[in-house]
Amino acid sequence: MHISQPEVSIIMCIYNVERYLREAIDSVLHQTFTNWELLLIDDGSADGSTQIAKQYAAAHSTRIRFSEHQEHVNKGLSASRNLGLSIARGELVAFLDADDVWLPNYLEVQVSLLRQKNVPVICEATEYWHNWNAPEKENQVVYIGAAQDKLYHPPQLMLELYPLGKGAAPCMCGIILERELLRRLGGFEDSFRGMYEDQVFLSKLYLNVPVYISSNHHNLYRQRADSLVGASQHTTAYHVVRKQYLGWLKKYLRQHPQKYKEVDLLLQQAWRQYNVSPLRFIARLVPGRLKRFLKKHARAERMRQAWLSAKV
Repeated sequence: MHISQPEVSIIMCIYNVERYLREAIDSVLHQTFTNWELLLIDDGSADGSTQIAKQYAAAHSTRIRFSEHQEHVNKGLSASRNLGLSIARGELVAFLDADDVWLPNYLEVQVSLLRQKNVPVICEATEYWHNWNAPEKENQVVYIGAAQDKLYHPPQLMLELYPLGKGAAPCMCGIILERELLRRLGGFEDSFRGMYEDQVFLSKLYLNVPVYISSNHHNLYRQRADSLVGASQHTTAYHVVRKQYLGWLKKYLRQHPQKYKEVDLLLQQAWRQYNVSPLRFIARLVPGRLKRFLKKHARAERMRQAWLSAKV
């Protein structure tokens, strides 16, 4: 079947995922909605992912295209998504990570709802996929942390959802939006790699366009200990990137034509934990056991110094 003008461009970025890639691509091929193109963007894979992607592109040349960065370099997820966006032909864009899958009716439901509600963006809930390798564990549907089946205007979701609010943010595998809207927003920020790539993109959405939150959940988000998102929020690396994000957001808000005082207030609150001396900030990140050891050592050192002073 030749797709001259696909309605949906699916961007799938690939980096060392040979174990999962076939399952992800097959879940696209099995969609009940058929007017799509799949863009496989290789981000410098060093395993068998590149060969698998090229095989699928050759076998389905009218619907699947393979692309990569020049000289097969690794540029990160944001740069890879931007490459996919630059060659996308569909009116709509959807994202599927190469280790996640869609249920067969995902695109049909999303496109139908977007047309029915006449909105530029749909974000649906996500099923956190635990039992793919742990049959004893139940999957968990995580609903986006705001009232369901409702349209939100800027900047409401910025106030309610992570990373400034407390509600669960959407997963990329549950988002579909207009291609030209994404281009007008400037796509993804290449300077973010590994963490907060999705949150920067979502912040642009929340601050600029109406977003419809759907209670549907037709996507499976594979839970892996070795994934990027597996990084703990208590690590120093997380806080370094969070500070980078807060700095980016401060600059973005300053340049934004619309001023949102509520967002500015939340941003100020988020900055407070970092407005301390570097040593105190690092101390906050030290694990409890090590922190207790250091306190005990410091107390012993003070006692030793007092004893030496008494001898003198």
